[in-house]
Amino acid sequence: MSDVNERLGGTPPLYAMVKQMILARIGNGEWPARHRIPSENELVATLGLSRMTINRALRELAADGVLLRIQGLGTFVAEGKSQTSVFEVRNIADEIAERGHQHSAQTVMKDEVKATPELADELGVELGTSVFHSLVIHLENDIPVQLEDRHVNPALAPDYLIQDFSARTPNSYLSAVVPWTSAEHTVEAVVPAPWEAKLLSIGRGNPCLYIHRRTFSGDKVVTSVRLLLPGGRSRIESRQTAGT
Repeated sequence: MSDVNERLGGTPPLYAMVKQMILARIGNGEWPARHRIPSENELVATLGLSRMTINRALRELAADGVLLRIQGLGTFVAEGKSQTSVFEVRNIADEIAERGHQHSAQTVMKDEVKATPELADELGVELGTSVFHSLVIHLENDIPVQLEDRHVNPALAPDYLIQDFSARTPNSYLSAVVPWTSAEHTVEAVVPAPWEAKLLSIGRGNPCLYIHRRTFSGDKVVTSVRLLLPGGRSRIESRQTAGT
């Protein structure tokens, strides 16, 4: 019935009215970027509407990039999507700093693992060879924007595991000790695994940008890294010069 009323110029659906209210408060500066808006429970109590109505309004605004919903923390006014230069091997800390924001990192794990057949092919090492592994979450203004799952050839970076990645990113360290000469990339859209969604503080069904990158020093593979970026918080960009 609400859809019929909307087409005939009648009262818009309640969820649309909630969206308009939220957009108005953002537009007039009452709720600036990074502001935590009232919770679903608070909006239900304040507006006297159903949870389903409030949830739909928040979900649609989050899908539009207006709001950022972080599990366990709340819903915030988005600052706009961060840009990622997919086909450049850049330090994420530098990208975030260029936007005038604060980078931080949390190391989930650092360990030494045996190369599986797939990993041996990726790094160009013998099956069963010990390789280094790290899992790091990168945050922009305390919001997770990238999950970095990296494997490194120990022969090229023997001190990798003793680095403090909260002070210096893996990219920065590797670029300094074994500068890369070429890189290859694979990019696709994926749905994160439950553990990945949990680390990124997003819903399990939220789409993500997946980047698989290998960097080389001469004919040696330095590292194979999988980067997972929440789709609602990131956008990709690429610029090429004609003839290159």
